[in-house]
Amino acid sequence: MKIILTIIILLFMINPDSTDLTVTITNLKEDTGVVRLAIFDKSSAFPDKAHQAYDKVIAQVQGGKATAVFKNIKPGKYAISAFHDANNDGVINKNAFGIPKEGYGFSNDAMGSFGPPSFSAASFEVDENKNTHSFKLRH
Repeated sequence: MKIILTIIILLFMINPDSTDLTVTITNLKEDTGVVRLAIFDKSSAFPDKAHQAYDKVIAQVQGGKATAVFKNIKPGKYAISAFHDANNDGVINKNAFGIPKEGYGFSNDAMGSFGPPSFSAASFEVDENKNTHSFKLRH
């Protein structure tokens, strides 16, 4: 009886409408620290309201790149912001003018004119057939 109950519980835990999204970040200048990524499903939170992100992950840096996996992502439109937290202090360090001193980037290698890109410029579709994405950090 316990085995049957366990199987039933496991079947309900599996969400066939979700996928794991693998993200590769390149162009890291050094192998110290970590890369912090946030994935957003709403334009109102993108790119810097991490507390409103759909999910957040931390990836280890190795060989000038980092690979992160967002688990159980539902099909839809998303945008990612990331930064290389080289000193692993949990924040993106900026200079006196507010310009990041650590590498940063956005999905689709999107760039804004005078600030971060829009959600629409950085957004991409995720589904069971499209579950990888990569972009470069800028310094």
